[in-house]
Amino acid sequence: QLDVHFDLWWGESDAHETCGEIVKLAREKGISEVDNGAEIIRLEEGNKPKPPVILIKSDGGYTYHTTDIATIKMRVDQLQAEEIVYFTDSRQALHFEQVFEGVAKLGIAPNVELEHIVFGTVNGADGKPFKTRDGGVMRLEMLINEINEKMYQKIVESREVDEEEARNTAKIIALSAIKYGDLSNQASKDYIFDIDKFTSFEGDTGPYILYTIVRIKSILAKAKEQGEDLTNLTLKEADTDSQKALMMTIARFNAMMENAYDEVAPHKICAYIYDLANALNRFYHENRILAEEDETKKRSWLGLLILTKEILEACIDVLGFSAPERM
Repeated sequence: QLDVHFDLWWGESDAHETCGEIVKLAREKGISEVDNGAEIIRLEEGNKPKPPVILIKSDGGYTYHTTDIATIKMRVDQLQAEEIVYFTDSRQALHFEQVFEGVAKLGIAPNVELEHIVFGTVNGADGKPFKTRDGGVMRLEMLINEINEKMYQKIVESREVDEEEARNTAKIIALSAIKYGDLSNQASKDYIFDIDKFTSFEGDTGPYILYTIVRIKSILAKAKEQGEDLTNLTLKEADTDSQKALMMTIARFNAMMENAYDEVAPHKICAYIYDLANALNRFYHENRILAEEDETKKRSWLGLLILTKEILEACIDVLGFSAPERM
C-alpha cells in the first residue's frame, strides 16, 4: 500500500554461516577472548566505558552483534557495498557504535562508509506515542485505511465524481499525506502525527504539493486546448517580482538535491518543494498566464510552468509518491 519494494530479502538465518567466518577471523587476528563463558571483542573505552562486542553468548548462540557484523561482510563481499546506512530507533545508537568498531577491528569493510541515522518517535496530539482510539499503538495498516477514507470523503464532498476514480485518487493523495507528513520532519526528532493537518490541502502538506502540480497540469491542458504548442519553449528574463522569485527558487534545485543526498535528509526536499509550490502559486495568482497577449511572454511563462512541474514531480518521486491527473 505504501508502494515500497525491496530488491533483496535477507533474514537473520542467512547470516548464520558468515557468523562462523567472523568468529574464526576474530580468533585468527587474536582480537577475541573468552569472558565468563562468552566470546567477546573488547573495544576502546575512550572517555567512557564501552561494552564489548559479544560474538558468542555463554550458551553458545550468536548475538545481534555477530549477525550485524556478518551481514556487513556479506554486503561488502556479495554486493560490493561502498556505503551502508542504518536507519533505526535512537535507542540502537550504542549497538551500532559497537558493531562499527568491531568491523574496523576485523578489517572486513575497508573504505566502506558505515552510517547510523537515528529516528525519533511518532507521537499523537498529546505528545505521547501515536495511539488508536481504544488505546493501543496505531498499526500502520489502520493509519493508511483511516487516511484513505478521510481523503475519499473530502473528494466526494467537494464535487460529483465516479466512485472508482474517487477511491483511486484518494489513495494517491493519502499516500502523499503520510509520506510527506513523515519525511518533512527531521528524522532524529520526535514529531506529532496530526491527521487533520497532514490531510489538509493548505499549508506544508503532501496534498498541497499535489494540488500545485495538478493546477499546473490543468493550465497546460487549457493552453493546449487554445492551440498552444508546448514544445521548444524558451525562458525569458523575469517580467515580475513573482516570476523572478519562482526562477530563483528553481535555481536552488540542484544544490538542494545534492545536499539532501549528502546528508541523507529527505526533509530538505520537502522544505524545498513547499517553497517552490508557494512561489508557483504566488506567480499564478499575480499573472494572467493564459490571457497574456504578448505571445513571447506567454510562452516563456508556460515554459516556466513546465519546468516547475518537472522539478516538483522529480522531488515527489524521490520522496516516494506521485500526483493524480486531477483532484
